[in-house]
Amino acid sequence: MLLVLLAILAALVGIGVAEAALPQLGRLLRTTAALICAAGLVAVALDLVLALPAETLQLPFGPPGVGLTLALDGLSGFFLLVVFISSGAALFAARDEPLAGAPLIPVFVAGMVITLLAGDGFTLFLGFETMSAASWLLILSHGLPLAAAKAGRLYMTMAIAGALTLLGAMAVGFGVGGDFAAWRAAPPTGLRAAAFLFLVLAGAGSKAGLPPLHGWLPIAHPAAPAPVSAMMSGAMTKVALYVIVRLLFDLAGPNPPLWWGVPLLIMGSLGALLGAARANFETDIKAVLASSTIENIGVIAVALGLALTARAAHLPLLASLALGAALLHVLGHGINKTLMFLVAGAVDHQAGSRRLDRLGGLIHFMPVTAVCAIAGAASLAALPPMVGFASIWMVFQSLLTAPRLGSFVLQMLIPIVALLLAGGGALALSAMLRLIGVTFLGRPRAVRTAGAHETRLPISLLFVGLAAASAVFGLLPGLALRLASPALQILTGTDLSGRAGWFGVGTQATGGAYYGALPIAAILAAIVAAVWLLLRRHPALSRRARAWDCGYAAPPPFLPFGDTTTQYGAASLSEPLGRTLGVPLFDWQMATSIPEPGETRPARFGVVWYDPVLRFLHAPVLRARDWLADRAELIQRLTIRRTLAMMVAALVALLVIVAILEQS
Repeated sequence: MLLVLLAILAALVGIGVAEAALPQLGRLLRTTAALICAAGLVAVALDLVLALPAETLQLPFGPPGVGLTLALDGLSGFFLLVVFISSGAALFAARDEPLAGAPLIPVFVAGMVITLLAGDGFTLFLGFETMSAASWLLILSHGLPLAAAKAGRLYMTMAIAGALTLLGAMAVGFGVGGDFAAWRAAPPTGLRAAAFLFLVLAGAGSKAGLPPLHGWLPIAHPAAPAPVSAMMSGAMTKVALYVIVRLLFDLAGPNPPLWWGVPLLIMGSLGALLGAARANFETDIKAVLASSTIENIGVIAVALGLALTARAAHLPLLASLALGAALLHVLGHGINKTLMFLVAGAVDHQAGSRRLDRLGGLIHFMPVTAVCAIAGAASLAALPPMVGFASIWMVFQSLLTAPRLGSFVLQMLIPIVALLLAGGGALALSAMLRLIGVTFLGRPRAVRTAGAHETRLPISLLFVGLAAASAVFGLLPGLALRLASPALQILTGTDLSGRAGWFGVGTQATGGAYYGALPIAAILAAIVAAVWLLLRRHPALSRRARAWDCGYAAPPPFLPFGDTTTQYGAASLSEPLGRTLGVPLFDWQMATSIPEPGETRPARFGVVWYDPVLRFLHAPVLRARDWLADRAELIQRLTIRRTLAMMVAALVALLVIVAILEQS
C-alpha cells in the first residue's frame, strides 16, 4: 500500500510541474489530480476495512546522514481519508477556475500526504513545511493584492513561528535524529515532557487554529481561492491535529502525566465558544466559515484532551470513546467544511459577492446549492441526523463519564468545559441559521443577486455527494468508527467494536446508545403529523397574504424586489448577541454618524469590533518580525570583509552545534 501512495505522491508532484509548464492543460490536469485523490481514497479505505498491518518504507534518497522514512498505519490512514476527500473535491471544483497559483495545489496536497506518511522527524517536518509554504503562496496569488499581501504576511509569520516551535518540540522531546520507532523507545519525561507538550501545542496548534493562536484563520481564508480555503479548513487543519495526536498519543509513550489533557480541554473549550461567537459577527461568508472552523477544532481538542487524560488514568474504554468522538468529528468536519467553502465559492461566482448584506433569496435561483448548504450547515450546527450531531453526542457522553477520573481538579474543570461546549453549540446554531437565512432566504438585497443561476451539473452533483456523505455517516456512525478502529487500537489498546454497530454507538457507562436513524424517523413523523393536522383543520394547505413589512410603507415600483431595509440582515441578527457577548469578548461597539440639522448627508450606522488575540498576541509577533527585517537589511550595507567574517562565524557555530549534538 505504501508503494501505491508513493506513486500517488509522485503523480501529484508531476501534475503540479506539468501544469506550471503547460497551463493550457490545467483543466485536464486538475481533473486527473482529482481522480488520483479518488483512487487514493479507495486504496486507503480498503486498507482500513481489511485492517492490514502497518508498513514502513525506507527511501533511498534524502539529506546526508538523514534518511526519509515513510510509514502507514491506522492513524495515518484515517487522516488520509479526510485529506483525499477534501482535496479530491476541491481539485474537481477548481477545474475551470482561473487560478494563478494552480500548479501549487497538487504540491499542497502532496505536502499534506507526506506529513501523514512520515516515519521520522525530518520527513514530518519536510511535509509540514511544504504544506505551509504551498498554502502561503496560494493565498498570495489570489484576490486583491493588498488584502492578499496582508493575509499572507500574517499567515506566514504564524507559520514560521509554528515551524520553529514544532522543531523545538521534536528537539526537546526526542533529539534531532532517529525514526519514530526510536522515539517511542525513549519518550520525554519530567520537565522535558512539560516543555514538549507546550511546544507541540504551540507549533501544531497554531496551524490547527487552537486559541490563542487562531486569529489568522478568519483573515487568511477570505484571501484564498474557494478550493484552497476548502482544503485549508477541511484538510490542513486536520493534518495539524494529526501531528498533535501522533506526537502526544503515540510517540510520547503510553503513560503520559494525568495533567497533559488539561491544556487541550481549556484551549478547546475556549475555542468552541470564541469561534462560534465570532461566527455570529462576521459579514463575509468565508470568514463566518473560518470562525466556525475555530469552534469545531475546539470541539475536537476537547475530545482529544479528555482521551489523553483517560489514557493517563488507565481508563481505555473512556479513552476509546473520547478519541472515537474526536476522529468522527474530524471526518464529519472535513466533509462539511469542504462542502461549505465550495458553496461559498459558487455563491461568490454566481451572485458576485460573499458579503451577507448583498445577498438573499438565492434558494430561488440556486436550489440545489441551497439545499446542500442547509445540509452542511445543519451538520456544523450539530443538528440530527447529520454526522456533526453524532460526534457531538459522543463528546458529551464522554464528558458525562469523565468525573470518574477521580482528580478533584478535573471534576471541577470538566463541568465548566461541558458548559462552554454547550454555549458554543448554541452560538454555532445561531451562526448557521444567520448564514443560511441571510444568504439563501428572503429577497435579493442586490440586483446582481437576482441574476444568479444554479452551478454546472458536475459541481451540483459534487455538492450532493458531499451532503449525502455527511448524512450517511450521521445515520451510520458505526461505519466511520469502524474505519477508525485501527487508529483506536494503536492509541488506546481497544476500540468501539463492542459498542459501535452499523446503525449506532453506545457508551460504556450507562448503556445508552445513539442510533442515527431514530432522529430522522422522529423528524419525519413530526412533519407527517403536522401536515395531517393542517389538512384536517384546514383543507387548503396554504393561502397567500401580504407579508408584514415591520410597519414600513409599501415599496415603490422602482424597487422590484421590495425595500431591502425592511428585511432582517446580518447586523440585525447579530446585534442582540453583540450587546451581550460581543462587548466582553470582542469589545463590540455600535458606531453611528447622525447628520446635523440642515445637512444633506445620510445617517450612518455600523458595528466595530476586534479580536483581542490580534492585539495582544499577533501584533507583538508582527512587530518582532518587522524589527528583525529591519536588522536584516543592515547586512546589505556590510563591507566584503565583514560579510566574509560573518559567514565564517556562522559556519563555525554550525559545526560546534553539530559536534555537540553528535556527542549527546
